[in-house]
Amino acid sequence: HVDARSPHVDWESGQIRLLTEAEPWPPSARPRRAGVSSFGVSGTNAHVVIEEAPPAPPEEPVDPAPVRPVPVLVSGRDEAAVRAQAERLRSHLAARPELSVADVGFSLATTRAHLERRAAVVAADRDELLAGLAALAGEAPVDRVVPGKTAFLFTGQGAQRAGMGLELAAAYPVFGAALDQVGAALDPLLGRPLRELLASGELDDTAYTQPALFAVEVALFRLVESLGLRPDVLIGHSVGEIAAAQVAGVLSLADACTLVAARGRLMGALPAGGGMAAVQAGEEEVLPSLSGFAGRLEIAAVNGPLATVVSGDLDAVEEWLPGWAHRKTTRLRVSHAFHSPRMEPMLAEFRAVCAGLAYSEPVVPVVSNLTGEVVTGFDAEYWVRHVRAPVRFADGVRTLRAEGVTRFLELGPDAVLTAMARQTLDDDDAVFAAALRARQPEAATFAGFLGRAHAAGADVDWAAVYPSARRVDLPTYAFQRQRYWLAPGDTADAGLDHP
Repeated sequence: HVDARSPHVDWESGQIRLLTEAEPWPPSARPRRAGVSSFGVSGTNAHVVIEEAPPAPPEEPVDPAPVRPVPVLVSGRDEAAVRAQAERLRSHLAARPELSVADVGFSLATTRAHLERRAAVVAADRDELLAGLAALAGEAPVDRVVPGKTAFLFTGQGAQRAGMGLELAAAYPVFGAALDQVGAALDPLLGRPLRELLASGELDDTAYTQPALFAVEVALFRLVESLGLRPDVLIGHSVGEIAAAQVAGVLSLADACTLVAARGRLMGALPAGGGMAAVQAGEEEVLPSLSGFAGRLEIAAVNGPLATVVSGDLDAVEEWLPGWAHRKTTRLRVSHAFHSPRMEPMLAEFRAVCAGLAYSEPVVPVVSNLTGEVVTGFDAEYWVRHVRAPVRFADGVRTLRAEGVTRFLELGPDAVLTAMARQTLDDDDAVFAAALRARQPEAATFAGFLGRAHAAGADVDWAAVYPSARRVDLPTYAFQRQRYWLAPGDTADAGLDHP
């Protein structure tokens, strides 16, 4: 009989031999095993052989992840539970200064259930985390899961800004690598390095604007893809649709770079003298006002129920605007009159470029700017019409909603389409979030974007978000308790008769 208290056991040649603690472990006895038997009443017995685990291989050194803001998740069954959980976490962390933000965030994301009401505190250090949890325990917004599909929105021209994407590239190596991969294909077409261009003040030059936007948006897609976010459908605004088509598999990266570089170059080479203006009015209201400007002004984009853009000759724009003095109007800062008759001189050469590209069926549905519906097929002529025809973005957003999309996630350098889509739908069941925003730190904004997407119900791979973090002990759930039975002394208040 050998029990669990016995010295080590050597099973050599089928024999059990007890070893004293003074004896060295025989080399031939690897791995170590012990036999344990238990005998009970009426002949009942049980036997088990216990073997030590094989030695663990030496751990490979892990490069520490860049220090960056992260979303720290808190959830509960209701809003009160979220706030109580935030306060419980704050008190726990305040008493344990050794706990890092990354370890806490990783543990909350991977060892806690994600319940119906959710919030994310964005923090890069303990002070930010403690302050954010205190705010959440008070009156900071609490979100809720919204069932439905996810759409990615790719921003169009006008959102560009100097330095866009460069801070994010320093914080997220995956984004930087994807940006460089696009740059390797674009650099020969642009005649200069992409990163140098992004850091310059030349992004308002159409020949550079469109390829730069495309590069940042494709890299953003590769980043969110690496972190587990997946779209059910895609939409882009004007040049943004080229980014959508590339990530959907319609165009190879090389062909998409050829397309966007040619588009920007040919548009930028057109004669100056064009203008564009946005008016706070619907398409049906704007159309009659253009009757006297045939061939000079046309609708260039329908971005919302009260957001229409006209484009054409600059003198025609100046003549047309006074008729809208009773509405809010905005002159767009553009170099050319896009989506207007002034684009026609470039179309033949652009058609020749498009004809030399290969087109595949999209692996993710893409909603078209031309029709506002899901694209049934891409070819050279599609992209030629795409340059000249109005952008029907508002129709596309309505199509997304009709297809069951409730999460609208914008990939671009600013939150332009997020605002347009929100105005188009005015829907309490829809959630809008932008990956980046102008004049806001990129890494913190992106962390908030991940938290907002998660809070709305999108899946995120949190192990990828926290690549070097470890699990730590955290407080248990802050249950919300309600008494359903009478406490001593409550009988009179309950209206019960005393015996």
